[in-house]
Amino acid sequence: QLQASGGGLVQAGGSVRLSCAASGRTLSSYNMGWFRQAPGKEREFVAAIRWSGGITLYADSVKGRFTISRDNAKNTVYLQMNSLKPEDTAVYYCAASRGALSSTRSPSGYNYWGPGTQVTVSS
Repeated sequence: QLQASGGGLVQAGGSVRLSCAASGRTLSSYNMGWFRQAPGKEREFVAAIRWSGGITLYADSVKGRFTISRDNAKNTVYLQMNSLKPEDTAVYYCAASRGALSSTRSPSGYNYWGPGTQVTVSS
C-alpha cells in the first residue's frame, strides 16, 4: 500500500514537498516514480529514482525545479517541488516498479500505485 501526502494549494513560485510512504511493503527493492495527471489529460511522468537512490530521471518540464529522493530506512520517497507554476497543477501519484529503471518513464513500467494527492498552484 502506497500513500502520497503533502499536496495542497500553493502560490506560483512556491514550494511543496510530497511524501510517499509504504505500509506492508519494503520500498528499498523498488525503483520509485512520481506521475501527475491534470484534468482532461493523460497521466504523465514526472520523476523516478533507482532503488538505491543513486540514479534519478526527470521529465524535461520539471528538470531543475523538482527533486526526487528517498530514505529507505524510513520506507519513504519524496518529491521536492520548487518554483511551482500553474501548469504543475495536477493529482500527483507515486508508484513502485520491479522493472528496470529504463522502463520507469511509462506508467506501464510500474506494479503498484498510490491513490494520489492534489497539488494546486495558483497564479
